[in-house]
Amino acid sequence: MIETDILIIGAGPTGLFAVFEAGLLKLKCHILDALPQAGGQLSELYPKKPIYDIPGFPEVLAGDLVDNLMEQIKQFEPGFTLGERAETIVKQEDGSFIVTSNEGTEFHAKVVAIAGGLGSFEPRKPLIDGIAFYENKGIKYFIKDPEEFRDKRVVIAGGGDSALDWSIFLTDVASEVTLIHRRNEFRGALDSVEKVQELKDSGKIRMITPAEVVGLNGAEHIESIVIDENGAQRTIPTDYFIPLFGLTPKLGPIGNWGLEIEKNAIKVNNALDYQTNIPGIFAIGDVNTYPGKLKLILCGFHEATLMCQAAYQIINPGKRYVLKYTTVSGVDGFDGTRKEAPKAVVKAIV
Repeated sequence: MIETDILIIGAGPTGLFAVFEAGLLKLKCHILDALPQAGGQLSELYPKKPIYDIPGFPEVLAGDLVDNLMEQIKQFEPGFTLGERAETIVKQEDGSFIVTSNEGTEFHAKVVAIAGGLGSFEPRKPLIDGIAFYENKGIKYFIKDPEEFRDKRVVIAGGGDSALDWSIFLTDVASEVTLIHRRNEFRGALDSVEKVQELKDSGKIRMITPAEVVGLNGAEHIESIVIDENGAQRTIPTDYFIPLFGLTPKLGPIGNWGLEIEKNAIKVNNALDYQTNIPGIFAIGDVNTYPGKLKLILCGFHEATLMCQAAYQIINPGKRYVLKYTTVSGVDGFDGTRKEAPKAVVKAIV
């Protein structure tokens, strides 16, 4: 069982920043997320798109913001369990919680902070007969370990950043990469589109457009796909089929935890600390709702800060915390590192 002060469900920007604010209060965090990497929507949907409303950054790429947040929290040594979804929660007699994931991993936390963005992201699956049979038998909706595709034939379907980026990456891993899209035009970062064009021209990526995958073949594991290309069907042998059509947000099992839900969001007390109707469970970021709610990253940062202050009082009842600015107190990491402003020099001017 993983022990922690705060279990944060959701590794998006709000959840990541909560680690920093908790670290300032000497509180240990562990992050659980259904996606295979940290960053939430920023990493999965638009890592190369710029964001313009982060204070202090006139423009920052979504992926770079995630990298910066990961660097910021590194000295607080958070734990990560990725690729697993929070399934059940049981409140203990002492007020703490045991959360169990869909893989059976157990977490014991004094406080739970739900920072799941718009909910647990689930892949948009193509409507192909028998597709469920081949899941984990050659069909992958996420790429957790690229080495799984070493020297294998891979077919990727999709027309966005994820399809383009993974097609580029896997050319150095797989023996054969085929990219299929139902249109000739791709919606992605310009440099990615140009790189795929370059790899296509050099024969490292096979491009089939406009076309759709309409059938799957194989006894125990996928062996080939059937595509429809301008009304004509043909079969392509492959070892893996990776449809990358984006994600659908769903509240998922959290919706069955007894929390007060309104329009697929978790109601919280925004007048105080963003706590839910269950003491000790908080909801921050896009997953919560309250009068005047704005679904902005900077609002999530604010909510995370106040949540950590309230969590400190739950974990340390009766203990007073004196707020100190980091410019004065510095930042002491759990790894023994310290960040602080240079000391003022005392010297007479003659």
